[in-house]
Amino acid sequence: MWCIQVMATNYRVQVSHGIHERIRVSAGWPQPHPSKSVSLISLEESFKMATASLTPIFSSPLKTSRTTTLTATTTSLDQHRNQVVLRRQILTGLVLSPLILIKAPPSSEAREIEVGSYLPPSPTDPSFVLFKASPKDTPALRAGNVQPYQFILPPSWKQTRVANILSGNYCQPKCAEPWVEVKFEDEKQGKVQVVASPLIRLTNKPNATIEEIGNPEKLIASLGPFVTGNSYDPDELLETKIEKFGDQTYYKYMLETPFALTGTHNLAKATAKGSTVVLFVASANDKQWQASEKTLKAILDSFQI
Repeated sequence: MWCIQVMATNYRVQVSHGIHERIRVSAGWPQPHPSKSVSLISLEESFKMATASLTPIFSSPLKTSRTTTLTATTTSLDQHRNQVVLRRQILTGLVLSPLILIKAPPSSEAREIEVGSYLPPSPTDPSFVLFKASPKDTPALRAGNVQPYQFILPPSWKQTRVANILSGNYCQPKCAEPWVEVKFEDEKQGKVQVVASPLIRLTNKPNATIEEIGNPEKLIASLGPFVTGNSYDPDELLETKIEKFGDQTYYKYMLETPFALTGTHNLAKATAKGSTVVLFVASANDKQWQASEKTLKAILDSFQI
């Protein structure tokens, strides 16, 4: 911009000087004293000095802008490089983390600890521990549909989880079908479980006793599939007993069930209280039965509500 102004100024000076010289010659004016004449060279030098003093003013913003642009570009590149490094580190961490965080626990860790580590010894036989069900143990106990029950267990047994669909959690407090309360097992000795059935499924009489529901054979015909895990055949029933503890009556069963899902040998004990019939089942395969028949019968005898 300032270059154009200098060129225009030089042109005006030259034009003015030429006109002044022609007028002087035509009018016969004398030649002006050199010291008082306006020198084009001096004018050019003056303009150069003036424009030179203006140069920093115009050139500085350009240099500053260029420097600022370079600095901003460098900063932007550094930030982009840092972001790339950070993303690479995050992706590396995500690839490696499943090896640490999603490691499948061993089967021993996935199961509950031995009951002997947290249950008290049985008052009647210190070689067993005593399990007393409380409202914190099952949905039905919390809902008041089942009265608290208890039984003994060997200290080496472990409690196993009951699937939500079998626990009655989805239908409390008014379940129409039987559900599983708790389960315990030992790989060498067998397993036990508590099954609860709505009384209305067996009789229309509210708060009926087990005797009012029917005899032992009639009751096991209705609840037999919950003992075996699949089906019940009356020929599988080997023995029945009736026992009384205070006001409570219990029906006891011994079954040989070669096709049962629970095991080839099953022991069961049933009673009714309130709006529910409670069935206690102890099961074993042939190998377990040979080693723990006496233990399983002791566990069955200890069950009471």
